[in-house]
Amino acid sequence: MPTFDLYADDPGAPHWQVPASGDARFSWEYDDGRDRLLALYQKGKDKQWDGQKRIDWDLDVDPYDPLGTPEEAMVLYNTPYWAKMTDRDKGELRRHLASWQFSQFLHGEQGAMICAARIVESVPDLDAKFYSATQTMDEARHAEIYGRFLHEKIGLVYPINDNLQSLLGDTLRDSRWDMPYLGMQVLIEGLALAAFGLIRDTTNKPLPQQILAYVMQDEARHVAFGRMALRDYYKQLTDAELREREEFVIEGCYLMRDRLRGIEVLENFGVPRAEAEDLTGRSEFMHLFRKLLFSRIVPCVKDIGLWGKRLQQAYVDMGVFEMGDSNLDQLMAQDEELAEQLDAERFAAEEQARVMEVQQTIEAGRDAGD
Repeated sequence: MPTFDLYADDPGAPHWQVPASGDARFSWEYDDGRDRLLALYQKGKDKQWDGQKRIDWDLDVDPYDPLGTPEEAMVLYNTPYWAKMTDRDKGELRRHLASWQFSQFLHGEQGAMICAARIVESVPDLDAKFYSATQTMDEARHAEIYGRFLHEKIGLVYPINDNLQSLLGDTLRDSRWDMPYLGMQVLIEGLALAAFGLIRDTTNKPLPQQILAYVMQDEARHVAFGRMALRDYYKQLTDAELREREEFVIEGCYLMRDRLRGIEVLENFGVPRAEAEDLTGRSEFMHLFRKLLFSRIVPCVKDIGLWGKRLQQAYVDMGVFEMGDSNLDQLMAQDEELAEQLDAERFAAEEQARVMEVQQTIEAGRDAGD
């Protein structure tokens, strides 16, 4: 079924055209490169996987409770709107909320694929081009997987959030080669990683857990790539150039904190926009969720050298300043380990099931012989 038939709201024109600017850069140095980036490139090659085979798509998903979302986590819980809802309405709300979340993941992954391709084109160093090429493939796989989950398991898609689209547009229109790194791999990917991790660690549904764990394993490498490249480059910039990038980060962080709330879903359930914004603003769960969204961004921004007074004050205002001391390497290592652990548990269970099947076949044959 075409995706346009599944949209909850009209997405508008079938294509979004963003004017490109900036130079494509060739490098004639083919033999020299940073050992850390070349090692990451090798890891990127080694860790390629097939989303059709690694994920168990035969797992059933209830589209009206795809993530096992508890009632208390839904913004309308304990409001007059909730009191009027039937069990069917509540299931439909769960479906729309999950669709909205995974739709933004899907659109963000397409944006990440385009940004990674832009990095291949514009970054001056060949080692960074090599790694970005592997990331472009990773992001294509992620978009494929999220698209399949929405089409086959939920049957509903939401258009890209206006504010996510705005941040993507600003990232892609900027002619400076480092901006796709900063906008996509630090801000948007950092936000997505935190959202992925929250759902991965709280859902009791095996299929979305698999999807998120395996995607996050890839994203851990992507964040490492962005940190390496930007940390080296930002050491060379003037104070004025660093301030320009800090202003971009501040604006992007406020935009994501204040505008990525799923207001579109509440409007589709009869809640006026102003009231929907008020409800999400007062929701304790949403307040915690928005704070956790910055758990990957703040330490990464600090690590790459964007830590001026104005940026620090913005994070104090958002209540996330202390996250700058988080151990980002440890978080990323956990993301990789959880995916490997999930694989080990899944395949051990499958192997045990095969052994039992063989034993049952042998015993059945013995009984028949008797």
